[in-house]
Amino acid sequence: MALHKRETIRDDLLDDVYASSDLSVRMPKYRFPEKEIDPRHAYQIVHDELMLDGNSRQNLATFCQTWVDPEVHTLMDECLDKNMIDKDEYPQTAELEERCVHMLADLWRSPEASNTIGCSTTGSSEAAMLGALAMKWRWRAARKAARRPTDTPNLVCGPVQICWHKFARYFDVELREIPMQRDRLIMSPEEAVARCDENTIGVVPTLGVTYTCQYEPVAEVCAALDKLQADTGLDIPVHVDGASGGFLAPFCQPDLIWDFRLPRVKSINASGHKFGLSPLGVGWVIWRDAKELPEDLIFKVNYLGGDMPTFALNFSRPGGQIVAQYYNFLRLGREGYRKIQDACYRTAAYLGEALHGIPCFDVIYDGRGGIPAVTWSLKENAAAGFNLYDLSDRLRSRGWQAPAYSMPANRQDLVVMRALVRHGFSRDLADLFMGDLRRCLEHFAQNPMSHSLSAETGSGFSHT
Repeated sequence: MALHKRETIRDDLLDDVYASSDLSVRMPKYRFPEKEIDPRHAYQIVHDELMLDGNSRQNLATFCQTWVDPEVHTLMDECLDKNMIDKDEYPQTAELEERCVHMLADLWRSPEASNTIGCSTTGSSEAAMLGALAMKWRWRAARKAARRPTDTPNLVCGPVQICWHKFARYFDVELREIPMQRDRLIMSPEEAVARCDENTIGVVPTLGVTYTCQYEPVAEVCAALDKLQADTGLDIPVHVDGASGGFLAPFCQPDLIWDFRLPRVKSINASGHKFGLSPLGVGWVIWRDAKELPEDLIFKVNYLGGDMPTFALNFSRPGGQIVAQYYNFLRLGREGYRKIQDACYRTAAYLGEALHGIPCFDVIYDGRGGIPAVTWSLKENAAAGFNLYDLSDRLRSRGWQAPAYSMPANRQDLVVMRALVRHGFSRDLADLFMGDLRRCLEHFAQNPMSHSLSAETGSGFSHT
């Protein structure tokens, strides 16, 4: 009987997975299953559903890394069980995090890189919020010391990623977001200073604006705030949102002054899983020196085995991404990061030149001076037979995700498309994308679209 049972098990293991009884019935999708199934079969079900996702390498909307070294896959597998918060159980992972903090402080020209403070986060959004919380706490402490009210803090920024709107709403801060105006699509020093007052906790320039991919003028904003302090006595700090640019400018534009070389810059956040080349999700926030992070924002816990300081919105989180970040720092160094990012810039500039050659497009950003990316719009009054939402939708038929979107206030009339160039997006892939884009234009020339609503809505169209 034992032999017979062994043969039955052997037959089950050798059966074709799609001939199994597990896959011959519909699996429950919105209620908890009653019975267990073979792990091979469960894997195959999930694997097959994931085929319906897009190909991340063709996703030109995302800023996040979609290609990593094979060694990173191995390290991530080895770190699957490591909880970053448990520094007593995983002291060496904690040590690698600490090394990354000081490496970034050195990269961003902290005057005391060995004495700075910072931490890893789940991404640049959390890192940005931590930097802003520190500014709010310092502002509140100064106001209390001066016996002034602390109930109306505000934060000045340009056209920002949604994390700053979340921060303002979650932590009860007025967001003074500078609206776009005509051809000015980013923060200017004059517009920033005009919105500052005694309740301003800080100004946030962005090194790589989400909408256009341009860098905002950090040094010029700091100079304007220096003058404001000289004229009024208001000492307003700067936090730089370097979500993308923090891992680009140091390598490709080392002479660009945006970092801790500016005394007014008190903190910087960046996303390790964007141009930091690490897998999702890891971010970093670094303060210029330890005194810039108020001590009462740091919690100390001892119920995981040791007395551990922590400053984060999350608690438990994986350690593999931090290990992968350290691997990238070791493997690439400044030389390797520069070579990779320069290759991305060259491909972005190549795309920009190709888009310049298409008569119906206006290229807003051609891949030079900001993030390696391109943004473009339809020429005003162009009789193109389509809008950019149509083009974006048509490109999806070949797997490309190139987003079309309207700008924020006061340029909602302007609709653009954007294509990010990340590590792994080669010149050949750029050629394939441009070939598919031109075929889309040929399709619309033969099959123009008629829109009953405004082109900016991206809806209400009908086929002619």
